Amino acid sequence: MKNSKFNFIFMLLSMILVLVGCSPSKNSGSFEGIGTGKHGEIKVMVSIKDAKITKIDITKQSENKVLADKVYKELSTNIISKNSADIDVVSGATATSEGYLEAVKDALKKSGINLASVTNKIKDSEQIPTEQTFDVVVVGSGGAGFSAAIEAKEAGKSVAIIEKLPAVGGNTLISGGEMNAPENWVQKNLGITGDSVESYYEDTIKGGDHAANPSLVKIMAEKALESAEWLKDEIHVEFLSDQLFRFGGHSYKRALIPVGHTGAELISKLNAKADELKIPIFLNVKAEKLINNSNGRVIGVKANDKNKKELTFNANNAVVLTTGGFGSNVEMRTKFNKEYDSRYKSTDSVGTTGDGIIMAQEVGAALNNMEYIQTYPIANPKTGMISLLADTRFDGAILINQEGKRFVEELDRRDVISKAILAQTGGYTYQLWNDDIDAISKTKEAHKAEYDELIREKLLVKADTLEEAATFFNIDINNLKDTISKVNMYAKEKDDKDFHHRGGLVSLENGPYYIQKAVPSVHHTMGGLVINEKTEVLNENGEPIPGLYAAGELTGVIQGKNRLGGNAITDIITFGRIAGKQVAN
Repeated sequence: MKNSKFNFIFMLLSMILVLVGCSPSKNSGSFEGIGTGKHGEIKVMVSIKDAKITKIDITKQSENKVLADKVYKELSTNIISKNSADIDVVSGATATSEGYLEAVKDALKKSGINLASVTNKIKDSEQIPTEQTFDVVVVGSGGAGFSAAIEAKEAGKSVAIIEKLPAVGGNTLISGGEMNAPENWVQKNLGITGDSVESYYEDTIKGGDHAANPSLVKIMAEKALESAEWLKDEIHVEFLSDQLFRFGGHSYKRALIPVGHTGAELISKLNAKADELKIPIFLNVKAEKLINNSNGRVIGVKANDKNKKELTFNANNAVVLTTGGFGSNVEMRTKFNKEYDSRYKSTDSVGTTGDGIIMAQEVGAALNNMEYIQTYPIANPKTGMISLLADTRFDGAILINQEGKRFVEELDRRDVISKAILAQTGGYTYQLWNDDIDAISKTKEAHKAEYDELIREKLLVKADTLEEAATFFNIDINNLKDTISKVNMYAKEKDDKDFHHRGGLVSLENGPYYIQKAVPSVHHTMGGLVINEKTEVLNENGEPIPGLYAAGELTGVIQGKNRLGGNAITDIITFGRIAGKQVAN
């Protein structure tokens, strides 16, 4: 009996030991974490083995993919190397970095695992030689930079692109990506007739208050369609075949819309072409100074990497500056126009700080139109980011004030609308549309992350009735009903008697309704370097600075005092390509 009892206890203990031995180690496992990035929720799955982080997978995210992929990769490498999420954010992508790190830390907390201490040093997998030589050095990796680099490379030149941010794209990446081109193929698909190069030229000259260089505007107008077809046929950018936008100040619907309604389509395809051509792109490398020889020719660029190591990029043929404007540089903005101080947020990339303009000025470049700074009228009041969701304005959405009244033509120039908004109660506006308009614009589907973000921040409301929508923002409902009644009548009569809406108003008789709160935000700086038809940068005497070219927003002779919507992409692609061809001669 005693032996039987002993045997039973022995077997029970053996089974417990076996079960314990088969159970998962408390130092290993996979754990989900959640954080909030720039555009919403970020979810990760963190894998841990023997108290060490081995892998981090993204399971959900709404950030800009082109930017975020590189940021996630850098952060993941650093976290795994240090075996800790206590690392610095990636410069130039703070909100995305913070959301990712928050998600990883959340997963680590849920795991309950005390991570092992490691002494691994983070290895820089992209060690850059202190000095390199290329035929052409392009500074900046937006649409203009890629266009110049691709054309120069295809002409047989060795080319390098240097970019101070952790990812390519600049302002092009975060833009809507729409591109004006008269007589384009989508106009033909939609039966739009009457548009012409001359009409586009006149709209642009008038839109810039006749302060642009006519010969350069003429080049842009004449080559706009060619540039769009180059993107479509050579770079394989996909444009919608059944939809166009008509931005304020234009006589026709002529703005091509990329798939996804953002510049990410352009940048991802341009980047792919650069990879195909084996054009090296040096990220986290900030250009600091242009190099001159004894004859005053620009022969290279001095730069610093993220660790402040000095780098030299020699250029046998030329340096092409495509660094964008200075919309994110408050000090520089107020230097040239005191109105645009820190009260204004910016829609621009954090890298848009005027670097190329400053460097070129140091070697004698002339500047023009620096005081002309444009605001985008419909931006997020909390972040300053451009609202792409609100592109419904181009298809019939109306602008109202706190009193529930319209106060401006919704398709007027950006500067006109912005000034009108700032004159209203509180200096803000509400944009109102319904599902009938959204079905035309298709922006809710294209910009779901922004839609969700605005709902979460209580900057947007969807309601079945006008009363419900107006109550959410405390808008005068009686005035709003009168306004909508007029809009419906004007839409039926095809005659906006109040503001002469050039695109024609759309009925707002049926709900559900969307009302979004918005403010103007600094969007484009018209001023910059003076260039000629060859994109050569000119000095104060109107003479080309040998070896120096420029294209894009850092130039100050194409948009005049005001840029019409959809003209930036046409500008940067057209003159980026011209620069690339010129430096290859």
